[in-house]
Amino acid sequence: MKLPRRSLLHFALGAAALAARRDAAVAENYPDRPVRVTVALPAGSSPDIVSRIIAQYLSQRLGRPFIIDNRPGANGNVGTEMALRAAPDGYTLLQAIAANTVNATLYKNLNFDFARDIAPVAGVARIPQVMEINPAVPAKTVPEFIAYAKANPGKLNMASGGIGGTPHVAGVLFMMMTGVKMLHVPYRTNPRPDLLSGQVQVMFDTLPASIAFIRSGKLRPLAVTTATRVATLPDVPALSEFLPGYEATSWQGLVAPKGTPHEIIATLSQAVSAGLADAQVKTQLANLGAEPMPMTPDQFGAFIAGEIAKWAQVIKFADIKAE
Repeated sequence: MKLPRRSLLHFALGAAALAARRDAAVAENYPDRPVRVTVALPAGSSPDIVSRIIAQYLSQRLGRPFIIDNRPGANGNVGTEMALRAAPDGYTLLQAIAANTVNATLYKNLNFDFARDIAPVAGVARIPQVMEINPAVPAKTVPEFIAYAKANPGKLNMASGGIGGTPHVAGVLFMMMTGVKMLHVPYRTNPRPDLLSGQVQVMFDTLPASIAFIRSGKLRPLAVTTATRVATLPDVPALSEFLPGYEATSWQGLVAPKGTPHEIIATLSQAVSAGLADAQVKTQLANLGAEPMPMTPDQFGAFIAGEIAKWAQVIKFADIKAE
């Protein structure tokens, strides 16, 4: 029997209304069991530490445990895929990081599309990077460094913790915008000892990992990579003061699998926003050299899209290939 078109329309509208009421009922009781926050990097990493600060706050505010689940591997792709393949019910979240937006272009055969398969929840934190050099390099400012590099091609080696990592692409963006050429030297271990000894001369590094060496004079900071100066190093300029539009920040936020009910996303987003305004949370982040990065779901989604587009240009410009 063929149903009239009007009956089909009423049936579809009724089903949609029923689904909306069901989602609203689920969200009203959310969370009613523990929530897993997947961190696609090892315990003790910067995203892991930040995620534990936010998870503790969410546990207290929402009344259920938010449990960190470390799933490292393949530069974050293993844990990311696992989280995005979970049921979209709000009980599996992912601590999204800057590397996710680089990996979206760097890796050609991922089993997921980061931009398509996420429901953005909230921005959480930025961790500034600093462009630092061994003091043997005769440059004290960014313009002096650019002039020295162009006058001495082949003499500067830029260290990083690996191909496609945020420090690597931050340096490539600098080269792309200045015309400077440096040899990239990727390390599988900590490159900082070689920077301190002068075997490599330049590094874009996270500020928390560098600050002690900067304060002791063992490394010279030329600029921070955030859009503006940071409170930790108020006398160090931002690269954007010399290169308008430059920004390369390590950042973190929360996303859920696509299809997670809007009401649950809103509950989580509001809770994270309250956490980032909490004095204790702000102090904990500041102690790590991190800055709160409050963003609504829409703002965070637009931010992620912009990061993917930016790093796609850098990767193609330098023809960076995944290890």
